[in-house]
Amino acid sequence: MWKDFKAFAFKGNLIDLAVAVVIGAAFGRIITALVDNIIMPLIGMLLGGTDLTSLAVSVGRANLTYGFFLQECLNFLIIAFAIFLAIRMLAKAGLFAKKEEPAPAPDPGPTEAELLTEIRDLLKEK
Repeated sequence: MWKDFKAFAFKGNLIDLAVAVVIGAAFGRIITALVDNIIMPLIGMLLGGTDLTSLAVSVGRANLTYGFFLQECLNFLIIAFAIFLAIRMLAKAGLFAKKEEPAPAPDPGPTEAELLTEIRDLLKEK
């Protein structure tokens, strides 16, 4: 069982995935800081100083703070677009490994029927 786990855990793809998750989390934090501290205040200024998270409506006794939801949706769109741009730049720079095309299959040689025919012809000659 240990051999199977070791073979699984130390495969190149799994390690690559772990590195990608760590880098992705760090990149996500950078983009989140950019959105929360720079972009959203600018959008708030464009909307007349409105902080989206403070938008709410009261329905009976319930206070529905839909502004927080709107801000999170906007955050998601901005972060997704930033990641899209980063991946696109990396792809254009050629930093992604290109998938190797499989080598063509070697010529299998003559078929069984061809070999039997050849043997038959050789036996006829003798």
